Amino acid sequence: MKFTHIPFQKTGFFSKTMSDYLEKKESIQQFYHNFPDLAGFAKQIDEKKSSFPSDSRTVLVDVLQELYKNVDASESTLENIKSLQSQDTFTITTGHQLNLFTGPLYFLYKIISAINLSEELSEKFPKQHFVPVYWMATEDHDFDEINFFNFKGSKVVWNRQDGGAVGRFSLDGLQDVFETFSEHLGSSKNAVYIKQLFEKAYLQHKNLSEATRFIANELFKEYGLVIIDADHQKLKDVFAPIMKDELLSQTSYKAVSKTITELEKDYKVQVNPREINLFYLSDNSRERIIEEDGQYKVNDTNLVFSEAEILQELENHSERFSPNVIMRPLYQEVILPNLCYIGGGGELAYWLELKAYFDSVNIPFPILLLRNSVQIVSEKQVKKLNNLNISFEEMFLKQHDLLTKKVQENSDIQFSFEDANELLTQQFLALRRVAEKTDPSFIGAVDAQHRKQLKGLENLEKRLSRAEKRKHSDLVTRITALQQQLLPNQSLEERQRNFSEFYLEYGQDLIIALKESLKPLKLEFTILEL
Repeated sequence: MKFTHIPFQKTGFFSKTMSDYLEKKESIQQFYHNFPDLAGFAKQIDEKKSSFPSDSRTVLVDVLQELYKNVDASESTLENIKSLQSQDTFTITTGHQLNLFTGPLYFLYKIISAINLSEELSEKFPKQHFVPVYWMATEDHDFDEINFFNFKGSKVVWNRQDGGAVGRFSLDGLQDVFETFSEHLGSSKNAVYIKQLFEKAYLQHKNLSEATRFIANELFKEYGLVIIDADHQKLKDVFAPIMKDELLSQTSYKAVSKTITELEKDYKVQVNPREINLFYLSDNSRERIIEEDGQYKVNDTNLVFSEAEILQELENHSERFSPNVIMRPLYQEVILPNLCYIGGGGELAYWLELKAYFDSVNIPFPILLLRNSVQIVSEKQVKKLNNLNISFEEMFLKQHDLLTKKVQENSDIQFSFEDANELLTQQFLALRRVAEKTDPSFIGAVDAQHRKQLKGLENLEKRLSRAEKRKHSDLVTRITALQQQLLPNQSLEERQRNFSEFYLEYGQDLIIALKESLKPLKLEFTILEL
């Protein structure tokens, strides 16, 4: 096992927003608080310690102990839960949807990032204790986003009726999915483990929340991971004052809208707030709450509340209120003694919209850390890359650019179209100066001819490139096939493949290798050779 780190920006798969954040560009600094480095964590510890109430710790520990009552938790996880009662214990949190069988590969990277960062901070700040937390997005209702995973180029799909918070979904229909999936696994030791993991999770639990907790716990319990399902009345009660404020004052809409006005001057806006960023939650539905003329209506239902009635409903049944994407991050920070949220580029982009909202309700804005990303390459693939003289950075190039570059490197023809363009430009500049002195009306014709000649050179360059690619067709075929293996559909494999493909081959060594290679505070992309 060997690993290498390269800048995220060198892969070409990360947005301007994330690149500027990693580089601490002045244009983005107003949208975050402390930066993910040791100095930032020292400040965050002091802020969170002084602002997080002991009563909230008691509620959190009680709920977690209740949730873990029937879970085969490790001693380290149980100790971590108990430690949350102490004012010197803090969480490092990542979150993810309840994707079928964990969904994309980066599910592992998120959680291991949280585990490794917790361990690193424990070494750097020995007077404090740090607990890795996986926040299950149990209240999401986008079933089409989570009802499948990819395995060796094919989709494994769970078909069932949609409706309501996905964490409450029964597991009907997963027996058929299990049988279909099992047919493709074989009978190796690792295949047996994968089958057992799927079977125990989805055929021996009552809902999707329990099944997902089982899988995450089985994979990571030895590292003390704590898994939280925040769809719980006691936790919602802690958050109720902020939900009341949302219903009465629409605080999130006002604060986030103002931030977006500034953010969109330089960056793409990820999500837009609604006037009220709460859903009304029942067993089979999760619908928006809309205020109209003093009446609070639940979208697509017959439910209507007066102001007094909806406040009474919140007081008696806080579990029926569910924060949306705008308020969920605040909910997390209110109920957890959290220092840092670890997420992907898209997630952190919408967190950057929220700082002013946090400030308006006096909750410390957490450190935002771009999760570890990984490209796994086998020994065989490394040999192929070396034989083709493709570096790790080059393997992320757009396929057309990679092929053009490697064909040129292997071509007997050495001709620089860049030099030709420069020479042509210099000649037309001279001609333009002549025109300016003799007949200025001639300048337009000179410029038009210049553009035409440049376009002609561009077309000749493309024709030469196509001809050279035909001449080196074997090289083109080998590079194309290899890059498709590494970057399926010209995308990072971590977004396309499921962990089971790699676990089938490497078993527990996969987790061990990731645990050793992921360096959260290095803020770089990881190439893992297995």
